[in-house]
Amino acid sequence: MLLRPNERTKLDDTADKLFYEYPRFVTHVDEGFIQKLTELYRERLKPQTRIFDMMSSWVSHLPEEMEFAHVEGHGLNELELARNPRLNHYFVQDLNEKPQFPLKDQDFDAVFNCVSIQYLQYPEAIFSEIHRILKPGGIAIISFSNRMFFQKAIQAWREGTETSRVELVKSYFTSVPGFTEPQVITLKPTVPNFLQWLGAAGGDPFYAVIANRS
Repeated sequence: MLLRPNERTKLDDTADKLFYEYPRFVTHVDEGFIQKLTELYRERLKPQTRIFDMMSSWVSHLPEEMEFAHVEGHGLNELELARNPRLNHYFVQDLNEKPQFPLKDQDFDAVFNCVSIQYLQYPEAIFSEIHRILKPGGIAIISFSNRMFFQKAIQAWREGTETSRVELVKSYFTSVPGFTEPQVITLKPTVPNFLQWLGAAGGDPFYAVIANRS
């Protein structure tokens, strides 16, 4: 078993859809993180391909100059998703209640998740779905920092270190046959701690775990 039952638990075990009932029109990481993520997408994604933005919100991190054939969005708050200018279509679904995507097999060239992986209670089911909807050779990019809604993150994430969280996401990929060996990108903060507290860009650590469907 990938996670023990207690490692899947949350401090706030009420339905996630209640927690996300009201929109949060804020960004959850600093500008430095967002710039690094956009540059990563610029390097790894291809124009005119089909993209699935899992656990998305009102902000798109896709490069503005790149056009895609279709960008599918998913999240828990419809008002946030409706504000996202890059989504061609979206759906609202609690993946902890229903981990199956309403999407076709091998229909997407890329799947990504930004700063939300810590909330998944059944990641092995979700990563199996990611594999199912990716085309052969398609890419999955999971990015995260050290921020979270503490009460909604699973125990395995809350009680882990930044290093152990990277290993945890790698294990999500390796738990599903058919992904390539995960690649890790780590970019540590570039500004002093006291400037991080003042909100200076470059304060949030950047982690990305990347794999392809074989």
